[in-house]
Amino acid sequence: MKTKQVSRPAGQQARALLLACWPAGLLALLLLLTYAQAHAAPLLSTNLPPISPALPDASFSVIRVFGALVLVLGLFLAGVWLFRNWQRLTLQRGRPSQLQILEMKALGGKHVLYVVGYQQQRLLLASSPAGVALVSHLPAADATEVEPAKLSSENFVQVLQQAVQAKV
Repeated sequence: MKTKQVSRPAGQQARALLLACWPAGLLALLLLLTYAQAHAAPLLSTNLPPISPALPDASFSVIRVFGALVLVLGLFLAGVWLFRNWQRLTLQRGRPSQLQILEMKALGGKHVLYVVGYQQQRLLLASSPAGVALVSHLPAADATEVEPAKLSSENFVQVLQQAVQAKV
């Protein structure tokens, strides 16, 4: 069964990206300020004109720049991942989900019937390429009812017949 993903408006995506990026931008700014202070201090402390060597060795500087770039990109990607998966992480620590698919029956093609349970309520849902539709509310489940994995296909057929008769 394919699920439709709800796209966010452009304004929400921009806000989400900004929230995920600000730690990386702050770190890059701090690195830039530290670098500027370290290299400006010797020039300000002397009265002699600066003497530049012929060609400085740039290999360490290049390695340091690429290391900082990798660090900033890693922090950015970690922030994006954390932002997108925050709800999933908090739900796993909490109580187990009460929404369960009790039974499923394929009707051929892309048409499927589902018996879905939430707390004491049960619903019969139909899924098709056009979308998901509520077929019927089923009788409330008892607290002593068997586990969803132990239900047989006969129960599904009986419930389906009751739902069809109730519709007619």
